Amino acid sequence: MGTGFAALPRGGRYVLANATLPQAVVQGYEGQDVGEGLIRADIVVTDGVIEALRPAGSVGGIAAFDMDHGQVWPTFVDMHTHLDKGHILPRAHNPDGTFPGALAAVEADRDANWSADDVRARMDFAIRCAYAHGTSLIRTHIDSVPPQFPASWPVFSEMREKWAGKVELQGVGLTPIDRYLDAAFSERLANTIVEHRGVLGGVTFMIPELREGLKRLFYLASENGLDIDLHVDETADPAARSLAVIAEVALETEFEGEVVVGHCCSLARQEEAEADRTMDLVAAAALSVVSLPMCNMYLQDRHRGRTPRWRGVTLLHEMRARGIRVAVASDNTRDPFYAYGDLDALEVYREAVRILQLDHPIDLAPEVVTTTPASVLRRPEHGRIAVGGKADLVLFRARSWTELLSRPQADRTVVRDGAAIDRTLPDYRELDFLFAR
Repeated sequence: MGTGFAALPRGGRYVLANATLPQAVVQGYEGQDVGEGLIRADIVVTDGVIEALRPAGSVGGIAAFDMDHGQVWPTFVDMHTHLDKGHILPRAHNPDGTFPGALAAVEADRDANWSADDVRARMDFAIRCAYAHGTSLIRTHIDSVPPQFPASWPVFSEMREKWAGKVELQGVGLTPIDRYLDAAFSERLANTIVEHRGVLGGVTFMIPELREGLKRLFYLASENGLDIDLHVDETADPAARSLAVIAEVALETEFEGEVVVGHCCSLARQEEAEADRTMDLVAAAALSVVSLPMCNMYLQDRHRGRTPRWRGVTLLHEMRARGIRVAVASDNTRDPFYAYGDLDALEVYREAVRILQLDHPIDLAPEVVTTTPASVLRRPEHGRIAVGGKADLVLFRARSWTELLSRPQADRTVVRDGAAIDRTLPDYRELDFLFAR
């Protein structure tokens, strides 16, 4: 962005003049429409808070930083990640890039290496990356199988306290659905999640006891006042239909909390009538859906020597048409499930636009990494620009969508509480001590 924006004061009053904003992320103000869902405005900031939104070029008499029509976004919301798995790839390679290969590699590494110190170092490294890229709210799934979760959950709570005010963290207990059939284990897990103010979660798969396991999960969530976040049908097998069962159980139990379902890959492989029936159930049950486009393109339909035939993502357009809240997120980073990534929500958004064809029109697309996940995670103060809200912003030189999405935007400026932060990314060498063996 140039040196001028580094001078944004933490206190005092100034204006980001002649800014271009996605209308979808702006609350309570309609600026000058410049097409494709973009508007122009002046953003007045006082002591780290957005004081006013005014017509572009109309504010005078205070310090002005001219955006020259560059885009201004709110900070990002990354609602499905795996901070406890992140950055293990140097010591835990996926031998063939497949889902089974990832499962086996992670399980072996978890059993051998996931001490509190190990998890702490990798979590903190990942959060530092996300913060530098402009994310202010992250939900992470935490492997919650014995004997791991007594070590990982306290580290998560420690990280949440450490990063308070910079990156808000939410944790989800990730365990196979059949574990909920074990009353002693499921009670212990629920108690752990209550203690650490988390979310109840799991991985569903087609077993005869699926409905029973889900009913037990929904019961525990209701009894403890917890929301639910599930990994669902992450496979190309059209016979994987647990999404419909989840929606049915949510309706049967009249569950009042938030239910998030992630992946839902097999839905795109099913007959249209079956997929339509399932999506109607999802809408009726008010489930929210998060797709993980980069990770699932990496894993799904991978066969050595054969070009993949499908994209691995779920039916977001059809869901949105039914009023279902939809989002995208990072998922895994530098681990056997996804060998790449840096918790850069703008990268996720850019790739999602291409993979899921969220453009034409692109007007509402910014919602998938901002307002929608913020609302689903019950933190509506994140991911939007509003008068009275914090001046937590991401500034780009890019003026149009094609300029924004054609480059990584490595020169962006991240503004927190009205001031530009140091965006220096942590060096991978900092983690070398974890891989000495």
